[in-house]
Amino acid sequence: MSAYKVLSEVSPLVQFVNFTCNQALLEAVDDADRIHIVDFDIGFGAQWASFMQELPRNRGVRSLKTTAFASPSTHHPVELSLMRDNLTQFANEIGLSFELDVINFDSLEQHCYSLPFFRTSEHEAVVVNFPIWCSSNQPSALPSLLRFIKQLSPRIVVSLDRGCDRSDLPFPQHILHALQSYTHLLESLDAVNATTDDVNKIERFLLQPRIESTVLGRLRATDKMPNWKTIFASAGFSPVTFSNFTETQAECVVKRTPVRGFHVERQQALLVLFWQRRELMSASAWRC
Repeated sequence: MSAYKVLSEVSPLVQFVNFTCNQALLEAVDDADRIHIVDFDIGFGAQWASFMQELPRNRGVRSLKTTAFASPSTHHPVELSLMRDNLTQFANEIGLSFELDVINFDSLEQHCYSLPFFRTSEHEAVVVNFPIWCSSNQPSALPSLLRFIKQLSPRIVVSLDRGCDRSDLPFPQHILHALQSYTHLLESLDAVNATTDDVNKIERFLLQPRIESTVLGRLRATDKMPNWKTIFASAGFSPVTFSNFTETQAECVVKRTPVRGFHVERQQALLVLFWQRRELMSASAWRC
């Protein structure tokens, strides 16, 4: 949690991710009174506190339910309990009915990405948060995961790509590309004068686990796969263009950074955060 907080303070990356994805979600549920977020990357829940704050409660939003798929190998029960308490307290303070369910992501794998006991209500507006790296430790599972998501009939699926999940490349090039992507992030941290202690925290607790997941996942699936955008399209998802307001908001977030070099570009339906000419993160939205 400390490393995540440090990254959010010294780099525009976290705010770019949260503001861009949240705005796309808000626009998709602007007429709903019951919202159900299905989240495959709950992290520490900071994104959803921000989302709650932006909910148009004056339009009659009555409840927010979040179903988080999390693996015990990456989410300690104590951290999940603390996150639940913090989000519930925040929701109570703003007068919002809130519910958080955590489902073992590994149980989803065991059931071949089909959970008979997982139901969404027809009265809920379902939206999904699904970063590409959620399947990095098992790349071949991505098509099955997308079929599962499609069964939920979401209004929108928001996704993120660090530019390093390239299972469409041969193994050596994939790993080299991933390492280069993380190097670009570290170089951007140097530019904002992050302290050595801060960088060490980010490397150890955020980057190292992601690199390990990428390498182990590719070892499990050594064959090349289609690019992830191709897999989304094959699963019946179509890209959604971010609104002009979302793009403007992303640009404003980046401009707050006191160091020059960060900028946002629209690339077809993607919004991409760059450091110099090096891609740090791309955000996309999809409908089925």
